[in-house]
Amino acid sequence: MKRFIFLSTSLPLFFTLCLTLVNVIHSDEPLPWWTKSIEKKLVESKSNRKELEKALNNIPKEQRAGMVFLLENMPISDLENISAKFLITNHLLAYKAKQEVPWGDQIPDELFFNNVLAYANLDEKRDPWRQEFYDLCMPLIKSCKTPSEVAGKLNAELFKTLKLKYAPQRRPPNLSPSESILQGNASCTGLSIVLSDACRSVCVPARLAGTPNWFDKRGNHTWVEIWDKDWHFTGACEPDPKGLDRGWFVGDAAKAQKDSPEHAIYAASFRKTEIHFPLVWNRESKRVFGENVTDRYAKPDQKKSDTFQLNIKILDSLKKRIAVQVEVADSSDMKLKFNGVSRSESADLNDFLSFQLKPLHQYKIKWGTIEKQITTGNSGTQQLLEFFSN
Repeated sequence: MKRFIFLSTSLPLFFTLCLTLVNVIHSDEPLPWWTKSIEKKLVESKSNRKELEKALNNIPKEQRAGMVFLLENMPISDLENISAKFLITNHLLAYKAKQEVPWGDQIPDELFFNNVLAYANLDEKRDPWRQEFYDLCMPLIKSCKTPSEVAGKLNAELFKTLKLKYAPQRRPPNLSPSESILQGNASCTGLSIVLSDACRSVCVPARLAGTPNWFDKRGNHTWVEIWDKDWHFTGACEPDPKGLDRGWFVGDAAKAQKDSPEHAIYAASFRKTEIHFPLVWNRESKRVFGENVTDRYAKPDQKKSDTFQLNIKILDSLKKRIAVQVEVADSSDMKLKFNGVSRSESADLNDFLSFQLKPLHQYKIKWGTIEKQITTGNSGTQQLLEFFSN
């Protein structure tokens, strides 16, 4: 409120005092409340400074720490371009969801800031996704009591609602939610971004995890981790009715190599860390931070398997993967049979129908009217065989 000065003196003296106090009496213009570190970020933002100041000044006082976290950790491209409207909407909705879910007050601030309030996972386009996902997901999870229940529910229902599926074609992997939904399909990374953002919209701490290359050099993979008293994982668009911490990639992840940048497992982080999350589509990029979480997946003390792993892929005439019933029988005892269904195009490219068989042994593989005979390799090894349906 401005202060008005009433003086019973001459008019010239009154104006002199007013001019002297002109910089003091404008107390209706709030002084900056932020620290020197934020002031430095505002300088770095260049012409976008007014937008960031607007964001800082238009949130509740008790929620300022969250906005400070975002500005201190956002990449320079965001500092220079992100709007006040984007930040304020993202901020208020994140805190709103936190107040509405039963586990909201149990989330430590550091997890809430980094894995709920954060508006991006990797280097994807900055979509204003939070309002749409909040409106869509909150009714879906209204009966859920824990973050784990929410993650399972969203993974089972969300992709069907969005009519979004996995695409084996290698389109840009780091699509934003709107880009994936518009396209109708996405890579494992694009699907994981959607699930992570959906979880965050209802105050479930979430982040992306993955490896730049499996131990056998057959490619990368990305999935989602959510926090429910500890970190748990799930494959996006790959719900398991038995719950979290399951998936076709568990065996591969168990063979990850912590000290190998190419074969380790990383989790992405909005908060700046000492290492970077590897972006397979932009190997030189240091834009996304992360942490090495290989120890949570790898089993270094695991004994060498005494079986041979046979992986099978069945293709049609267009070289597309198809789902067919496959039978593998022991050639020396045809009563010993294994059955399964090969993976279609809706499954991840690295997800195969697999059998654990005797090493150096003969088996007959049958699907439809076709039959093949093979000899397995050494124990502890594996092989991928591709067959055509006709």
